[in-house]
Amino acid sequence: QVQLVESGGALVQAGGSLRLSCAASGRTLGNYVMAWFRQAPGKARDFVAAISRSGGSTSYADSVKGRFTISRDSAKNTLYLQMNSMKPEDTAVYYCAASPRGFLPSTSGIDYNYWGQGTQVTVSS
Repeated sequence: QVQLVESGGALVQAGGSLRLSCAASGRTLGNYVMAWFRQAPGKARDFVAAISRSGGSTSYADSVKGRFTISRDSAKNTLYLQMNSMKPEDTAVYYCAASPRGFLPSTSGIDYNYWGQGTQVTVSS
């Protein structure tokens, strides 16, 4: 079983950048498809980005395409989310998730068995 711990959340101004990290322990991240989801207050959890086991394939929500980049570092066993040109609507708790099924990115939360505790991102206008 893999354990996931997110970090990097902060308060940032609109137009700014932030990089989230998700450190894994217990298992090698290369065994999992990985993703980022987010949940704003009073809203459902939404898909943000996902990356294949190899890192060669990625998928993004339309709302973040061109602004966010998901990546993984096998040597550090860590997943990242680089967020640029941030907007107030990006404000949410961000969660990383791992799926042991398949090899390609999945946008569905039900495919992910393991979740981190979340990290708060707040974008001020």
